[in-house]
Amino acid sequence: MEKLLWIQLTMLVFGFAQGQDNSHNLMPVPQSMHINGERLRLRRSFTIAITGHGSDRLYREASRALRRLDGRVGLFFRQGNLSIKDNNPGADLLLHADSAATLRLYANESYSLIIAGKQASIRAKTDLGVIRGLETFLQLLSVDEQGYYFPGLEISDWPRFPWRGLLIDVCLHWMPMDVILRSLDEMAAVKLNVLHLHLSEDQLFGVESKIYPKLHLVGAEGNYFSQEDIKKIIAYADQRGIRILPEFDVPGHCTAMLTAYPELAAVKRNYSLQRYFGVFDPSLDVTNPRTYSFLDSLFGEMCALFPDEYFHIGGDENTGKDWLRNPEILAYMKAKGYQTVAALQAEFINRLLPIIQRHGKKMMGWDEILYPGIDQNIMIQSWRGLQSLYDGARKGYDGLLSTGYYIDLIQPADYHYLNDPLPEGNPLTAAEAQRVVGGEATMWTEHVTPETIDSRLWPRTAAIAERLWSHRSVRDVPDMYRRLAYMDLTLEALGSTHLKNKSMMLRRLCNGYDTRAVETLVNVIEPLKDYARNEGDTMYNVFSPYTKIADVASPDQAVARQFRQDVARFLMEGGKMLEDSLKMRLTLWKENHQLFLEAVKRSPALQEAVVLSENLSRIASFGLEALQYQKTKSGSPAWKTKALESTAAARQQGGRCDLQVVNPIEALIKAAPDR
Repeated sequence: MEKLLWIQLTMLVFGFAQGQDNSHNLMPVPQSMHINGERLRLRRSFTIAITGHGSDRLYREASRALRRLDGRVGLFFRQGNLSIKDNNPGADLLLHADSAATLRLYANESYSLIIAGKQASIRAKTDLGVIRGLETFLQLLSVDEQGYYFPGLEISDWPRFPWRGLLIDVCLHWMPMDVILRSLDEMAAVKLNVLHLHLSEDQLFGVESKIYPKLHLVGAEGNYFSQEDIKKIIAYADQRGIRILPEFDVPGHCTAMLTAYPELAAVKRNYSLQRYFGVFDPSLDVTNPRTYSFLDSLFGEMCALFPDEYFHIGGDENTGKDWLRNPEILAYMKAKGYQTVAALQAEFINRLLPIIQRHGKKMMGWDEILYPGIDQNIMIQSWRGLQSLYDGARKGYDGLLSTGYYIDLIQPADYHYLNDPLPEGNPLTAAEAQRVVGGEATMWTEHVTPETIDSRLWPRTAAIAERLWSHRSVRDVPDMYRRLAYMDLTLEALGSTHLKNKSMMLRRLCNGYDTRAVETLVNVIEPLKDYARNEGDTMYNVFSPYTKIADVASPDQAVARQFRQDVARFLMEGGKMLEDSLKMRLTLWKENHQLFLEAVKRSPALQEAVVLSENLSRIASFGLEALQYQKTKSGSPAWKTKALESTAAARQQGGRCDLQVVNPIEALIKAAPDR
């Protein structure tokens, strides 16, 4: 039954019955598109030519695009890797860039794409624009009864914001090279252009330092990127038109740094790597001149390693408690007339800024670094709200938004999608709005491992990517979800594990191949949102098992979302087809509990989710009765009271998850007549 419903939904989304024209499945949505009705047929003889400026970046990306295309259609294209010899103006796809771009903020990424019956062309001012156009071209691959083709159209496209980023924290849980490289491929597919690597924390220092080797030898326990690894990541990203932004967090969130060099600490104690997650007191002694010579040498080394124009120094969540525990620091504050630790941190930022600038970089930090008198030549990353972003813009600071883009908090895609750095009616003047350069999705890894990170990143980050690229008016949530389902396949083809790992983890969790009952439950539950997973009697740490039902469950479950939509439509419109579909779902959930209990016998690890399965079965039964009472008008107040008591109880979490179909079933119950 579950498989039948899935097949029906898939056919609806992808239009298999009528073929598949992907001109309206693009993500992000282009700024301008016109359909011309022609079709460029794909043959084995398909070739690409570069007729403009042939940068090494463009030759490599064009070659990669050709292989990706052939991997989807299996036509055995004759053309191999592109070179300067591939300049035939009669090729099927012509690529023309006026120049090679330097990867930096405000680099030109605009392009035009024209597809006609005989030939397609992508033209741009820079090779970055051509690379963005190539991703659009690949998304357009379509199929009909005659085979593969590209629909005829004309696209003129450019990004709304120049900074479209993704932060990946590699410290709370270590994220190895393969995670980073495949994430870069996936980012390029949705036109993100900044990978922000959070490289130091209380739990780990993630990069080799040749000047201070204890940072990675003591502060990483073997989990770190060598400098050669970093160079490989930068080159890999550069080819795809993506900047790499490093972050080394100071003066707080630095336990790993102090474990290696405790003499820099505000409080002298025995330091070891933090195993738990949260905000902790250890901090650098920012009154000690040795701290600044250390940071000067370390940041100088890292600034030379990372070519980007910006260098992120963190600056967030410093409690200041260790400063107040140190009599010498208290005396320093008194002598300076500082009444608060915020004033001392402001001095630290002001002393650190010329160090960063001397090494040829622009400072960037979280919005806590925005103090009166700080040089305007810094970038503010707002995580505490739009207000801090707008305050910075009014004061002349460039900034970007991360509030509302914390994808580790398990919010649905539409929550992120409708979150806009510059929404209609925002209070900024035109000049102030120019200082809002974009946004970044943030993947903090407290409860994420290399096995689960893709299910937390994708496909929701594609919705954020569209928000940052496409016009502000592109806000159709149902259409976003329709196209997001198509993007699932594109992302999977690039190596994302967000779909395939679910089946693997289910088999392990079930201790066998029969995963049907558990999957039926998993499809209608989600991990607890925000930071609620940290609450309760289990204290998660870096060694905790992330192989539980909350790790198999994904954010924004499609089955649950579709059920909610169907219930809303049924209550507004009625209709036998909708009613039958709802009955099918509810019957499946009602009967699943006994099968789930059998699965628990094979795998006691599932015991924590029994309450979810039992509640699902119970409220599904009441949902079926509610549908029946819609017809017979035979419900009673006593029945409704009992049914609503069950839905209230079903909001109880189990296994750090909650049911996502309680509200629509409750709506069915409330709508049922009672005499």
